[in-house]
Amino acid sequence: MRLALVGVTGLVGSTMLRVLEERNFPVTELLPVASEKSVGKTIHWRGKSFPIISATEAIARKPQIALFSAGGSVSLLLAPQFAAVGCRVIDNSSAWRMDPTKKLVVPEINGSELTKDDFIIANPNCSTIQMVMVLQPLHQKYGIKRVVVSTYQSVTGTGQHAVKELLDQRAGSKTFEVYPHPIDLNLLPHIDVFTENGYTKEEMKMVNETKKIMGDESINITATAVRVPVMGGHSESLNIELQHDFDEDVVRNLLSHYPGVEVVDNPSQNEYPMPLDAAGKNMVFVGRIRRDYSQSNTLNCWVVSDNLRKGAATNAIQIAEYLMSAGLV
Repeated sequence: MRLALVGVTGLVGSTMLRVLEERNFPVTELLPVASEKSVGKTIHWRGKSFPIISATEAIARKPQIALFSAGGSVSLLLAPQFAAVGCRVIDNSSAWRMDPTKKLVVPEINGSELTKDDFIIANPNCSTIQMVMVLQPLHQKYGIKRVVVSTYQSVTGTGQHAVKELLDQRAGSKTFEVYPHPIDLNLLPHIDVFTENGYTKEEMKMVNETKKIMGDESINITATAVRVPVMGGHSESLNIELQHDFDEDVVRNLLSHYPGVEVVDNPSQNEYPMPLDAAGKNMVFVGRIRRDYSQSNTLNCWVVSDNLRKGAATNAIQIAEYLMSAGLV
């Protein structure tokens, strides 16, 4: 198994290295790829040193799988070149997500849709992944009419520069460059750029990607995405209107048995999901499950997940594991 990791020096790339090792993914040859300024430097993995190489060299060595976490423009340029040599590309950017010819995959939900013809596979947006992991079992049992989601997203979703900026501000710095306003002791209802309809691209990603992953255009979704001064994971408040009535205990049991989901819901003991507890873990955590008494067939819940893990690296590697188990590589 010759595996290329494009964007190896970034937050998601370094997390991918850790997840590959933790899950004992059977890599026989690792091809670390980064920008030209990083070529020749070394990364350390599984007790060994590996030189960072160029994308051109990695393509020439014909890897079976390439994990991409290097941004949309890089993916648009390089993913087809890797695919052309028979490599399965799993791309973490937004470049291919809404391309009708590409699959947008969360393995627990729609991994079975992958076929031998899929050479560029899109990894969904981090906030979308953790949301659909909770929505899918509810949709299967009750049917979902409408979702109102508000997100509380970690600075790690922006990258290393955002983490440094938060820490610098916390230490007293008054400067800001990554975000349009200071992030420490603040909240920014602004993730990605604003679109003509008044929503940000991040909010519209959650709307459009959810429908594609779950294969149902009838689900109505509205989102507000907020950046918060947190490192550890993304949190989401979900208000979910179902087509049929439900029992809260049945919902807890249903979610607790869904692969990749863990219910943490004991308010009397102050037990509910938090980013600090989700950091470094691969699960999606859900709690504060309760009925919305303002209208029928509606529940509220709180969802937390490490956005660098299940929201990015872990989901991508699970796709690779699925490709192997299905005999597609």
